[in-house]
Amino acid sequence: LYSILHLLLIRSHEVLQTLAIMKFLSTAAALLVCLAPISTSARSLDFLKSSQSPIQAQGKSVAGDNPLEYCNDPSGDVLDIKQVDLAPNPPLPGKTLVITASGTLREKIEEGAYVLLEVKYGLITLLRQTADLCEQLVNVDLKCPLGPGDMTLTKQVELPKQIPPGKYNVQADVFTKDDERITCLKAVNVEFKGPF
Repeated sequence: LYSILHLLLIRSHEVLQTLAIMKFLSTAAALLVCLAPISTSARSLDFLKSSQSPIQAQGKSVAGDNPLEYCNDPSGDVLDIKQVDLAPNPPLPGKTLVITASGTLREKIEEGAYVLLEVKYGLITLLRQTADLCEQLVNVDLKCPLGPGDMTLTKQVELPKQIPPGKYNVQADVFTKDDERITCLKAVNVEFKGPF
């Protein structure tokens, strides 16, 4: 589960770093809010803690303190997500975000599993790609094959100090090598507000 989070963070960072260099000739940073990346770019902004409110999902929510929703009914998914928590929620620029996730794999995950990832800033698609899930598992000290059973992961992510305001949408659709859905998660209209 955390490998999906890590993949989203890395990929959104790469895309926005390129956009920031091209558009603003300045630095880019990236932020992942749980299983959903909150992409950032170039302007230097300071945030007031009071300008943020906790991020909560709008549809069929993933249990816990997070902005995640299931894309569709998760009852047949290979991964049964028990809970995902962010601390703090909302994430604060320049602070450490602690992500704790727990769930149960109903079957073995083998080489060839993949993630379809899409990241949008408003209506603009920043990233649409397919990534190898097993390659991402090494980022959380796991490797394929993953056997069935219960899992709990905790990861700390250092957040950048500058995060531009805006609404972000993310979707990660994860499949086994045989195209069976592992899970599909999204975060819709996750918003960071400016200091005004």
